[in-house]
Amino acid sequence: MAAQEKELTNEQLLEMYRKMLLVRTFEEKCAAEFAKGVMPGFVHLSVGQEATAVGTVYGLRKDDFISATHRGHGCLIVKGMPMRKMFAEMLGRKTGACGGKGCSFHMGNLSLGIYEINGILGSSTPIATGSALAMKKAGTEQVHLAYFGDGQSNLGSIHEGMNFAAIHKLPIVYICENNLYGISMRQTDATAIEDIADRATAYGFPGVAVDGNDVIAVYEVTQEAVKRARKGNGPTLIECKTYRWRGHFEGDPTVYRSEKEVEEWKKKCPIKRLKERLVGLGILTEEMSDRIIKEVEQEVEEAYQQAWNDPMPAPEDALILGFAR
Repeated sequence: MAAQEKELTNEQLLEMYRKMLLVRTFEEKCAAEFAKGVMPGFVHLSVGQEATAVGTVYGLRKDDFISATHRGHGCLIVKGMPMRKMFAEMLGRKTGACGGKGCSFHMGNLSLGIYEINGILGSSTPIATGSALAMKKAGTEQVHLAYFGDGQSNLGSIHEGMNFAAIHKLPIVYICENNLYGISMRQTDATAIEDIADRATAYGFPGVAVDGNDVIAVYEVTQEAVKRARKGNGPTLIECKTYRWRGHFEGDPTVYRSEKEVEEWKKKCPIKRLKERLVGLGILTEEMSDRIIKEVEQEVEEAYQQAWNDPMPAPEDALILGFAR
């Protein structure tokens, strides 16, 4: 930990703190507006998982790619997707990331290195693996991060992708966001092993389980895996152990878990943990934190209001395929 903190400048540590606040505030705004009935479709939020999004994406090159899950708003924000375009997509506006067709969990932008959020569980992994194959053949030293949840970890497509990547030593990093529940199924009821990361051994590449609420720890292991992939040494499986504070989707009654469990995990808030660390290092003060929070809240609100005032798509726009390239 100490070694990595020496590599990260004070400005970078503060930027990571700000990005986590940005992701949290964006998600909370989504929750509030969805509750008003103005966002169509389903919305899956990652409140409580901010360290995983920021820690994995922060430090990637612009031309690196990510394939996020249906709970991937945070990854997109950190990779550079404008919040206005994300809000516009969720509101069904013409200016949205996919022209208003994809809603919350189908957004992408190839120019930003974002393949897309994908609502079809397990489907993004083989696509990302194919992308990594193209990168290797082109010799670009790009890396692709492929995300999936603990619930998806038992799907055949996940294992087929990892096996193929291992054979060909592809420049890909698999990120398992283990938030303990696949919808209402607890991970321990669906998987016999304690660490999903152990499965990497069967394919012949490294697997590491990390505290997914510690952004610095997540950043460390991800950067090591990315460097390994760039050198042509093949994939890594990273399991980020974290927790979603809200339901699987907005409106989920969450009868499958106790309020006590939720409250215990809230004590492990990744934003609070980083704040305490930065205060202890003398990098952040309460006044600085308050100012950053206000700036972030204003930025999110302005992005939402701009998206709200954007035009609705015309009927003929339904014939336009794809997302921003």
